Amino acid sequence: MTDPHEEEVLARIAKGLVYTESEAAFQGSRRRTDQIFEYNRTPPSETDKRRALLVSIFGSVGERTVLLPPFHAGFGSNVHIGDDFFGNVNLTFVDDVDIRIGNGVMIAPSVTLTTTGHPVHPSRRADFGRFSEPIVIEDKVWIGSNAVVLPGVRIGYGSVIGAGSVVSRSIPPMTVALGTPCRVVRPITDDDLTTRTAGHQGPRAGG
Repeated sequence: MTDPHEEEVLARIAKGLVYTESEAAFQGSRRRTDQIFEYNRTPPSETDKRRALLVSIFGSVGERTVLLPPFHAGFGSNVHIGDDFFGNVNLTFVDDVDIRIGNGVMIAPSVTLTTTGHPVHPSRRADFGRFSEPIVIEDKVWIGSNAVVLPGVRIGYGSVIGAGSVVSRSIPPMTVALGTPCRVVRPITDDDLTTRTAGHQGPRAGG
């Protein structure tokens, strides 16, 4: 049976309201820090061990997953990854709440997916006061190097996020978006089927 105080804190977190480190301490058992440490030091040749560790770390993980170490996560257990995922080095999950990643997603080096932010007024940051909102990355998304995806963002099917972007708002499907803050610059169309052939170049997401 859940403690009433814990239920109240979880309800506040679910609404995106501010909560503190002490209030959320009961969630500590869901952190997979030791398994993440071990994964990041497992030789590439030990594929079965790496796979077993990913299954133990993440809330769910699909087939044919490639995640190059090192990666980092606050919990790990709040991350859900679909099939055919590729994550390059230095991927960071700030997963105080759910991060859901679809099938066929590619993420370049040094990307941060953060579900958590902090209040602007310093008095509200006492005891690491923070708020958290889930992130959703739909199927076939490509995120370029050094991008940061902020709390509450959904990136739509097939979209491309340019390198170095700060994604503070949701991005619609089948678009190229980039910048700080990240904005849609154009749709992805059938013309993109011919890029990188016969001298044509496609979007430069990076990584």
